[in-house]
Amino acid sequence: MRIHELKRGLFVSCQAQPDEPLFGSEYMARMAVAAEMGGAVGVRVNTIPDIVAVKQAVAIPVIGIIKQEYPDCYPYITPTMKEVREVAATGAEIVAIDASKLIKPDGKTTEQFIHDIKSELDILVMADVSTLEEGIAAWKAGADMISSTLCGYTPYTRKESNVPIELQEPNLEIIAALADKIEAPIVAEGRFWDYRNAVKALENGAHSVVIGAGITRPQIITLKNVTQINAYLQTV
Repeated sequence: MRIHELKRGLFVSCQAQPDEPLFGSEYMARMAVAAEMGGAVGVRVNTIPDIVAVKQAVAIPVIGIIKQEYPDCYPYITPTMKEVREVAATGAEIVAIDASKLIKPDGKTTEQFIHDIKSELDILVMADVSTLEEGIAAWKAGADMISSTLCGYTPYTRKESNVPIELQEPNLEIIAALADKIEAPIVAEGRFWDYRNAVKALENGAHSVVIGAGITRPQIITLKNVTQINAYLQTV
């Protein structure tokens, strides 16, 4: 797989939490098949069982992650070599990692973490960042792709708002800033709900776009629509 083959394409994030109606590897595999049928260039999948099920179901590339929380540590997206090795063993073409400036659970910096991955494993690394500075650092450390996934989620980029973060607008400014300073492909991820924002991301220099909740999490799609309808009803 060559990264340029994914240019201007759509990745669909097929993920569900244990308390969600579509939780389960069978459902996620079906979601991935639907995404492939619709023309997605790849899928982003969480947990080893789901990655394995999806790899068996589709031919398009998989971005694998493991969300693993550690005590007294913020980074949770594939945060250590243990999780990276597990993702690589599934055959996933890409592993996405926390590439914020926050120290990883095993005490490593992002730069050390990326160096260790590239030294040991033959897998593409997508660096999930929340700021321009983090993106530049991850790129210089050897990350193959830089994603805006964490923008608005890290403690220092989160904004106070009455609107749940899942329903907030994506940050297009960071896409433009990353594309201007970094030669590696920039992936727009984080609240890019539909084709409108996806197109805006591409106009701002994104290489490709990830849409998750706007496609694969019906309860959040419903909440977004109900919220907008209620807002309208309050004006009439």
